[in-house]
Amino acid sequence: MHRQTLPIDQLGAWARLNNVEFNGVKIMASQGDKGSGLVTTAERSIDNPLLMTIPNDLVLSLENVWVYAKSDKHLRQVLEATGDYSRTARGAILIFLLLQVTNGATGGSIGVSNPFSEYVKFLPLRVPLPTTWNESERAIVTGTSLEAALSAKLNGLDRELNLLKEKTSSIDWCQKCWWDAASGTLTLDDWKTVDAMYRSRALDLPGTGHSMVPCIDMANHASGGSTSALYETDGDGNAILVLREGKDLAPNDEVTITYGDEKGACEMLFSYGFIESTVKSARELFLDLSIPDDDPLKLAKKAVAQSAPGFRLFLRGDSTDWESSFVWLLCVNEEDGLEIKLLQKNDGERELQASWKDKEITDMSNLVKLLKLEPLWDVFALRAIITCQNRVEQQLFRLEGSKNSVDELLIIGEVDNDIRANAMQLRHLEEILLLHAYGDFETKKSQILDSPVVQQYLGATMASNPGVSEDDFS
Repeated sequence: MHRQTLPIDQLGAWARLNNVEFNGVKIMASQGDKGSGLVTTAERSIDNPLLMTIPNDLVLSLENVWVYAKSDKHLRQVLEATGDYSRTARGAILIFLLLQVTNGATGGSIGVSNPFSEYVKFLPLRVPLPTTWNESERAIVTGTSLEAALSAKLNGLDRELNLLKEKTSSIDWCQKCWWDAASGTLTLDDWKTVDAMYRSRALDLPGTGHSMVPCIDMANHASGGSTSALYETDGDGNAILVLREGKDLAPNDEVTITYGDEKGACEMLFSYGFIESTVKSARELFLDLSIPDDDPLKLAKKAVAQSAPGFRLFLRGDSTDWESSFVWLLCVNEEDGLEIKLLQKNDGERELQASWKDKEITDMSNLVKLLKLEPLWDVFALRAIITCQNRVEQQLFRLEGSKNSVDELLIIGEVDNDIRANAMQLRHLEEILLLHAYGDFETKKSQILDSPVVQQYLGATMASNPGVSEDDFS
C-alpha cells in the first residue's frame, strides 16, 4: 500500500494546528541514524520543568480510538467486525493506524480525516524493527534469543492479518481496497509496518496505559543518568513532557526519554530496532523449553501451564539467576506427587485441575512453594538446574554453530549496516551472558550434588536401575 510522507520540518505547523504546546523545545531531524529528535530552543531548568503538553484527545489510546470511531463509519465497521481483538489497546490502535494509511492511499475516500491522518505521514517509511528485516538480516540473529521471538512474532502477524481478512472480507470497501485480487493493496508488509509504528512508539502513559503520544514519541532514548525528561499525565488528562529532577539543559541540547532501562538487549532490539552502543550486558534473555515426548503428562502439562514454555535468564549483581514456573512443572511427575485430573464442573463444562499431593494448584507459580516444603526439595532443585543448564548449553552450541554462516552473510548478503552492527552486538552480549550462566549453573549443581538428600536419592536410583550412574545427573 502506497504511503505518503511529509518532511519532519513541517511537524511544527501540524502541532500548532492541533494545540500541542512546546515550551522551549522543538522537533528536528537528528544527526546520524536517529531520524528525528527533540531539542531545546532555550535554557531549561527544574524551575520551569514543563517542556510539552499534548491535549488528551490527541493521545492515541484504546478509549480515544473508539471515540474516533463514533464519527468514522469505516473505522467503526472494522473495529466491530474484529470483536475482542479491537477491545485491546494494541488491536484497536493497529486498526486505527491501518485506516489512516488507507485514508492516505485512497486520497481520503476511506475513513474520516483526523489529526493522525497527517501525523502518520511524518513517520518513517521503514521502521527498522526485526520484523521488517530481510531474510539475510534475520539470519544474523540465528542462535540468539531473538531468533525464536522473531519467528513467533512473524507467525503471529501473519495470523493476525489472516484473521483481519476473515473478519472484514464481507465489508464491501475492505474487500475492494484490501483483499480483492485486482484492486486490493494490503499486504503482510503493510501490517508489519503498522505493528512496527505502534511497538516502536507506544508509551505506558500514567492513567491511560499503552498509547501513542504525538510529538513526545519523537524523543529519542537515553538510559540511566543520560535520560533528561519524563512523560506524565497532568490534572486535566493531557500528556506532558517534563524535565527530570536535577537536569539542566542548554540551548540545542537533545531532550531524551527512556524506553525502559530495565529492558534487556534482545527486547530493545526486538521492540525498538537498536541496542545502545554503550551497553555492555545482554541483561536478560528468554530460552524456550519443550516437554519431552516420553513424559506421560506432556499434553496435560501444556494445558495447565500458565506461563510461556521456557525460562528467563538474567543478571543479579555479579551472578546470573533464572525464574520460571514452567521449569518446575517440567521437573516433577506423578511418581513425585503431581496429579492432573479432568474434572466436570456444575455447568457441565470440563477442565483440567492440577494438584500436588492432593493440594489444589490454581496458580502454577505456587508449585515451587509446595516443592520447597518437600524432603526431596534438593532433588527437585537439581533437576531444575540441570534442565536450565542443558538448555543454555544447547543455545551456546547453536550460537557457535551459526558463526560461519553469519560471517558469510555479512560478506555476500544484503544487510543494512546499522542492522549488522546491532545484530552482531546482540550475538556478542548474549554469548557472554550464556557462558556466565553455564558456569554459575555448574557451581550450583556441584554444591547441590553434595546434599545428603541428593546422595541418598541417587544411591537408591542407581541401586534400582543398574544402567544409571551419577554422571547422568551431572
